[in-house]
Amino acid sequence: MARPVTLFTGQWADLSFQEICRKAADWGYDGLEIACWGDHMEVRKAAGDPAYVQAKKDMLEQHGLKCWALGAHLAGQCVGDRYDPRLDVFAPAEVQGKPEGLRRWAVEEMMLTARAAQAMGCGVVNGFMGSPIWAFWYSFPPTTDEMVEEGFREIVRLWTPILDVFDECGIRFGLEVHPTEIAFDLYTAQHLLEVFERRPALGFNFDPSHLLWQGMEPHLFIREFPHRIYHVHMKDAAVTLDGKSGILGSHLPFGDLRRGWNFRSLGHGDVNFEEIIRELNAIGYAGPLSVEWEDNGMDREFGVQESAEYVKSINFAPSDVAFDKDMKT
Repeated sequence: MARPVTLFTGQWADLSFQEICRKAADWGYDGLEIACWGDHMEVRKAAGDPAYVQAKKDMLEQHGLKCWALGAHLAGQCVGDRYDPRLDVFAPAEVQGKPEGLRRWAVEEMMLTARAAQAMGCGVVNGFMGSPIWAFWYSFPPTTDEMVEEGFREIVRLWTPILDVFDECGIRFGLEVHPTEIAFDLYTAQHLLEVFERRPALGFNFDPSHLLWQGMEPHLFIREFPHRIYHVHMKDAAVTLDGKSGILGSHLPFGDLRRGWNFRSLGHGDVNFEEIIRELNAIGYAGPLSVEWEDNGMDREFGVQESAEYVKSINFAPSDVAFDKDMKT
């Protein structure tokens, strides 16, 4: 099974699109999961300017790359979050500090992202949905069941018009289950599908790193949602609890060795990628394996090239024969 190995460009938005195309090809990637920020993808242009889209496609083709998915995490976060000033960095200057204006911008941006993906020939947009209730995750002051349910209902109200456009364009949305999102673990992911009445436009961008440090076995998420894994991030993390640190991070920055966990370059953490590949084989997933590279303790160009090689080394196909069939003595 030759699943394509791609690179998510979100952590490389300081480089031009041309430069990340050149580097990704040199590192051995088959394609890009293009982030909708920096100059990598301006969805308002892509949704309405065929020449802009063709220039992106030409650049990919020039470097022997393809694109199966777009990443729209930043605008998506602004749709569902309760406003605070940290969101301003994700939005244009004219809506910064204006909660309702920022949200209207984000909703429109996500609708345009579906149209951009359609124009690019991608089948999936990955991203975040935000959460109006993430601040309530620890129930003190007390969080009532009604407060939680109202948060889910608000996400349905905000995202239903967006997903309607996704349906219109034939594009699926893959929520990256992640702390700060309305769905951040297995049970909240189950509930999210329930409140959306399991509409096909909504599924998951599977990322094991965020499940691992919460204490879950990531491959079991795939087993739980075999028909909703729309895209896969290959990302590693290491849990380093030492009796002093905890999983909440201690308000220490990523990469600080005192933290109870950190993201790691692929193969340098605790994610069991073999179990993940076996589960992906079991559900027949043939889409991209997209490296999302984050490791503040390693040179990124060394790490991202090594990661491409690592993913290719474990990207095995399922067996097409039963080893114990027709055994004869």
